[in-house]
Amino acid sequence: VKPTWEEYSPSEGDLIIELDPGMAFGTGTHETTSMCIQELEKYVSKDSTVFDIGCGSGILAIAAAKLGAREVVAVDLDEVAVTVSKENVDKNEVNDSVRVLHGNLTEVVEGKADIVVANIIADIIEILAKDVANFMKDDAVFISSGIILAKVDEVKECLIENGFDVITVNRQGEWAAIVCKKNN
Repeated sequence: VKPTWEEYSPSEGDLIIELDPGMAFGTGTHETTSMCIQELEKYVSKDSTVFDIGCGSGILAIAAAKLGAREVVAVDLDEVAVTVSKENVDKNEVNDSVRVLHGNLTEVVEGKADIVVANIIADIIEILAKDVANFMKDDAVFISSGIILAKVDEVKECLIENGFDVITVNRQGEWAAIVCKKNN
């Protein structure tokens, strides 16, 4: 991940994301962002449909597209985030696979995804846990982060109560990412 004004010579296998976050969250340096990208690297395939909920700067949607996802839908309630995400999608030339929408997941997104990623905060993940399964294919994964360590157990319990099986919990610094699947 690099700002557009920086020069960088990629090594073999590097995927470059050019990102100017502007006033939206997401520069790629935060632990939660890097954990989400690491999980996307594990799960994205060329046939994947990915929903990025609370897309901020668009970094996770762009990463999913560059990792080969067929379709990516990025959504945010914040109009500034939507504008910045669209600009970053343009800069990274992934317009053919990424759509950025303004609004709430349950109101503006149709269909089901193979991967849903949400790098937001624990309280919102708990709210999202009630509805997100309706937007997931049967074998889909839900990658959630933005969870402070003190809230990990609470978020895990909420996910389990809402029909998810926790696959992994990753921790970096004071933050965690939880990957789970619907229990069918």
